[in-house]
Amino acid sequence: MTWIKSYAALLVAAALAGCAALEPSRTALPRAPVFDLVGRMAVTHDGRSFSSGVRWQHAAERDEIWLLTPLGQTVAHIVDSADGAIITGSDRRQYRARDVEALTRRTLGWELPVARLAWWVRGDIAANSVIAEAERDPQGRLLRLQQDGWDITYVYRSQDSADSLPQRLDLKSESQSIRLVIDTWQ
Repeated sequence: MTWIKSYAALLVAAALAGCAALEPSRTALPRAPVFDLVGRMAVTHDGRSFSSGVRWQHAAERDEIWLLTPLGQTVAHIVDSADGAIITGSDRRQYRARDVEALTRRTLGWELPVARLAWWVRGDIAANSVIAEAERDPQGRLLRLQQDGWDITYVYRSQDSADSLPQRLDLKSESQSIRLVIDTWQ
């Protein structure tokens, strides 16, 4: 009878360990180079539209994104780090999740693909992601990219400089579109 109890305890422990292993993990992409940008964003999803100013500080360990009214008041403050994601609304209520894409989808109604967008906004292909198509101009800059279910088109300020950063990105997925216009880079 003792061996039955030991065997049952071992099965329960194995089952619990298996459940813990099934918990979704946050897959971290390699971090894109550091940047700070100010611009404007327009989002269309489910027949609705949203537009705001945007300030994005992308650092080595975290992203901070402010969505702003035309007068500069914060509509939402998004923080994404290894500890998870937090969105603070204009009413100062905070919402938390393990990943920023799920959190923006739940709180804003649309997905902001921050980890990949940190690469795309600089005119780069996101590391460790599936590329369906990439089209480049004669200077080697991305003009169009299809990656992870997103179709991204790029517009550059200077048509001649190979090292210029994008001025505008148009992102389209199956359920939404995002236009990001970058006014200043730091």
